[in-house]
Amino acid sequence: MDIATQSIDGGFAEPVFNAQAVFRAIMDAMARPGTVQPLPQRARPPAPLSATAGAVALSLCDNDTPVWLDQPLQAEAAVKAWLGFHTGAPSANTPADAHFALIVNPKEMAALDGFAQGTQEYPDRSTTLILLVDDLASGPSLLLEGPGIEKTSMIAPPGMPRHFVEQWKQNTQRFPRGVDIILAAPGSLACLPRTTRIKTMEA
Repeated sequence: MDIATQSIDGGFAEPVFNAQAVFRAIMDAMARPGTVQPLPQRARPPAPLSATAGAVALSLCDNDTPVWLDQPLQAEAAVKAWLGFHTGAPSANTPADAHFALIVNPKEMAALDGFAQGTQEYPDRSTTLILLVDDLASGPSLLLEGPGIEKTSMIAPPGMPRHFVEQWKQNTQRFPRGVDIILAAPGSLACLPRTTRIKTMEA
């Protein structure tokens, strides 16, 4: 299949309905950090972009939201063509210019403070990171506290960056500035908004 065909295929079958369903799952996951929201396959993006991350991008990105792609995604012309065709989102030149960042290899990603942090007046001008993870249960456990969590919540995504907990602690201290994270796993997603505190992490 050539790149032109790949860029057109694999979008939402019912764009309005699908986008609303995915957006609702993201909002539920943001409102209740650490909860896993099921997300049936609604998009078929070119590899290595996953179906879940692709669906999140289709529901959130548009021509006003520059998108940063990490190296494995930038290397795939089909991924850039697919995102451009289905969302109209421009490419961000640097992580600090991005409204959204798609990261297929979280372990190697730039530090959280290298992405747009927003401002005190416009905290929403920060980057939302969409991290591709294999699952949400096989990695080191993250114990979560904060708004939207009754007592504590637990999530365990594998393949996170080294020193992630320390980076995240600094991220929450920058509130109302700071980044938010969407963890995109096969068939499901979970979110870490900047208000969420990570209490402990198993070695």
